[in-house]
Amino acid sequence: MSSPVPAAPPDARAEDEIPVHHSDGLLKLAVGAIGIVFGDIGTSPLYAFRETFAGHHKLALDPLHIMGVLSLMFWSMMIVVTIKYVAIIMRADNNGEGGSLALLALVSGRTKSKRWSTGIVLLGVFATSLFYGDSMITPAVTVLGAVEGLAIAAPAFSGLVLPIVLAILIALFWVQRSGTARIGLIFGPIMLVYFGVIAVLGLLSVVQTPHVLWAFSPHHAIHFFLADPVRAFLALGSVVLAVTGAEALYADMGHFGRKPIGLSWLVFVLPALMCNYLGQGALLFREGEAALRSPFYMLAPDSLQLPLVLLATMAAIIASQAVISGAFSVTQQAIQLGFMPRLRIEHTSAATVGQIYIPLINWLLMTMVILLVLFFRTSSNLTSAYGIAVTGAMFIDTCLLGVALTRLWNWPLYAAAPLLGLFFLVDGAYFAANLTKVPDGGWFPLMIGLIVFTFLTTWSKGRTLMMERLREAAMPTKVFITSAINSASRVSGTAVFMTSSADGVPHALLHNLKHNKVLHERIILLTVKIVQQPYWPETDRATREEMGEGFYRLVLRYGFMEEVDVPAALKRVHGCGTDFKMMDTSFFLSRQTLLASERPGMMLWREKLFAWMLRNAESAMEFFRLPTNRVVELGSQVEI
Repeated sequence: MSSPVPAAPPDARAEDEIPVHHSDGLLKLAVGAIGIVFGDIGTSPLYAFRETFAGHHKLALDPLHIMGVLSLMFWSMMIVVTIKYVAIIMRADNNGEGGSLALLALVSGRTKSKRWSTGIVLLGVFATSLFYGDSMITPAVTVLGAVEGLAIAAPAFSGLVLPIVLAILIALFWVQRSGTARIGLIFGPIMLVYFGVIAVLGLLSVVQTPHVLWAFSPHHAIHFFLADPVRAFLALGSVVLAVTGAEALYADMGHFGRKPIGLSWLVFVLPALMCNYLGQGALLFREGEAALRSPFYMLAPDSLQLPLVLLATMAAIIASQAVISGAFSVTQQAIQLGFMPRLRIEHTSAATVGQIYIPLINWLLMTMVILLVLFFRTSSNLTSAYGIAVTGAMFIDTCLLGVALTRLWNWPLYAAAPLLGLFFLVDGAYFAANLTKVPDGGWFPLMIGLIVFTFLTTWSKGRTLMMERLREAAMPTKVFITSAINSASRVSGTAVFMTSSADGVPHALLHNLKHNKVLHERIILLTVKIVQQPYWPETDRATREEMGEGFYRLVLRYGFMEEVDVPAALKRVHGCGTDFKMMDTSFFLSRQTLLASERPGMMLWREKLFAWMLRNAESAMEFFRLPTNRVVELGSQVEI
C-alpha cells in the first residue's frame, strides 16, 4: 500500500517538525551513547589484538609486528571512525537520522543518470543485507569472547563455556518481546564502568613497558608494510576487528545526535580502547607466548579475572542488544521504504517510539546465532566470518559518501577526490584482506547478504511490476464516478478504499460495485505514501482532493521512521465532509493473488518467490492499525 522510496518535496523539511535529541543535555546523551552506540566496538579488545597474532595468519611476537599492529589499530580508528564517520559521514544526516538506508534515501534521488541512481540503490540495499549477517555474528562472537575468559579465570569450568553462552543468548532473545527500555537504563553506567576498568588495566601495563607509546607514530605501521608486506596485508583482516561497530555510530545518530556521539568517542571511548590495546601490546613484550592465550584477561591480576569475566559478559550482552535492536529498526525502515513485505511489528514501550519488536526477525536471528555458536564453537573461529560484512558495509558507505560530497554538498573535485581516495584505499585494503578469510568462515556473511539482497530486490521489483499491471487495468476516476452514480444505490456511512496508487479507481471499489451494487454516501480513495525523509510534518500529513458526488481522494504521507496509524490520522482530517467516526466507517482492502507468468519483468523463479512473500506478508489491516471489525477484504488476481 505504500510506494517504494517516493520523492519528497524539497520544502518538506520543516525544522520545527524534526525531533530534537539534545533537550536532555549533551552530557546525559553522551553517557547514553556510551551504553548503546559503543557496545560493539567496545568489546573488540576481547579478541581483536589476540586474533592479529594468534589467528589464521600468525605474526611473530617481535617489536616490528607488535608496534606495527598497535600503530595500525590506532590510525585505523582515527581514519575510519574519527575522520570518516564522526567528522564527515555523520554530517550527512537525513533529518537527524543515519544508517545505510537513511543515507540511501537521502542521495538516491540526487543523481542525474537513472543508471547511476539504480546502481546506488542496489549498493545501499546490499549494505543493508550485509548488516543482517553482521547482526547474526556480533552476538555470537562478543558473548563467546567474553565467556571464554572463564577458561582463564577458572580453568575447571572451561567445559561450561558453550552451555553458558547458549543460555545467555537464548535469554537475551527471549526478553526482546517484553522490551528493553528498563534494562537500557543501566546500559550507560555498566559501559562506563567497563571502559574505565579496561583503560586502567591497560595503563597499569603501559607503565611497566612505556616504550609502547611510540606506537602512536604512523612510521611503525609504514615500516611494518615495508618490512613484511604480505603479512601486514593479511594482518589487516584481524586489525579491522578493532573498528567493528564504527557503522553503529552513524546508524544510531537519530537516537542521540551527532555531538553527543562524537563527544563520547573522542573524550572517553577512544582513549579507553587505546589504553587497553597498548596495555595488551606491552604485556606481549613482557610475557610473549604466555600471554597470547588471552591478553585481554591476563592484563588483570588472578584475583580480578573472574569479576572481569562478569563485567565483559555484561558488556557483550549490551553490544548484542544494540545490534538486535538495530536489526528491528533496519527492518522497519526497509518495510517502509518498500524493500520488504509487511511484518508484524509490536511496540514494547508506550513512551519510546523506537522501542519495537519484530517476532519473525527475532527468532530468525536467535536460530542463526545459536547455529553459529554450535558450528564455530570459539570466538577465534568466528572472527574469520566477522570482518567481511563490516568492511563491505564500510566500503559501500564510502561510495554513498562520494555521492553526498559531490551531489548534496557540491564539494569541488579537487577537495573531495583526495579524501575519498584515502577512504577507498583504507576500506578497499580491509575488504580485500578479509576476502582471504572467505574459505575459513567469511562465506557466511556473504551468503546471508546475497540471500537477503535477493529477497529485498525481488520484493521491490515485484511490487513495482504489480502496481504497473494494476495501473494498466485501472479506470479513470472521473469516468467511473459519472457511470457509477447512475447505476448504484447510495447507502449511509463512509467507505475508505485503500489504494497504492494516487490515481485511477481501486480494484476493491470496482469489485464492491460489481458484486454489491451499492456506493456509500461518502467514499474516500486513500493512499499512504512513505517519503524519503524519516519524519513528515503532522500539519502537512494529509492532502485532500474533492472529486464530486461524495468522492474524495486522500493522501497520507509518513516518514520512513514513523509508524502508520490510519484511524488516528483520519481523526485529524477536516475538509472531507463531516468528521470521521470509526463506527460509521468501513475500510475496503484489495488482496492480490499473484499468478506467475512468462511476461517480461522478472525471471519465473523470482516471480514465484515474490508470490510467496506476498502470501505471507502481514495483513494491511494490522499494518495500518485498522479496526478489525470495520475491514472488508476483496481479492483479485494479477499476472506479472
